[in-house]
Amino acid sequence: MTTGLPSQTQVTELLAGEFARAGYEIDEVVIDSRAHPPRITVIADGDTALDLDTVAALSRSASALLDGLDGPDGLQDRYLLEVSSPGVDRPLTSEKHFRRARGRKVELQLSDGSQLTGRVGEMRADTVALVVRVGRDWALREIQLVEIVKAVVQVEFSSPARAELELATGAIRGTEAET
Repeated sequence: MTTGLPSQTQVTELLAGEFARAGYEIDEVVIDSRAHPPRITVIADGDTALDLDTVAALSRSASALLDGLDGPDGLQDRYLLEVSSPGVDRPLTSEKHFRRARGRKVELQLSDGSQLTGRVGEMRADTVALVVRVGRDWALREIQLVEIVKAVVQVEFSSPARAELELATGAIRGTEAET
């Protein structure tokens, strides 16, 4: 049975250029043909956070492109479109995820079985700088991405310490990293 809906690949190919022009890339497309009306969810991510105005603009342009599929009637009124950003519970799995999470607090599980909590700093050559607490001070610890088994952004309800944030978002740090 055909739903008349495009495939994930078709949606991605159709919308990728429009999203790229806005500075975002499509991370995932989820099509739920069992929902009433059927739902097309487009998860987009970029170096800047998606704000409500950008989501609205991307939704309008995506809807227009999707409505134009398959002739004059297209998909119009036969689906619900949702454009959103990845949730905070999405694991960080690639260099771009860590780059985009700079300044955010994360919890890491490392390949040696240890866990580490710190603030994401600069990404460089498959290595992430993590600002960690060392006694009463803050230090940078460089961690190879291949050593990270799992990384999840932590929800924060208060502002980070100024020194911690400055280390995470500051200029390139050559050999200052603590190991």
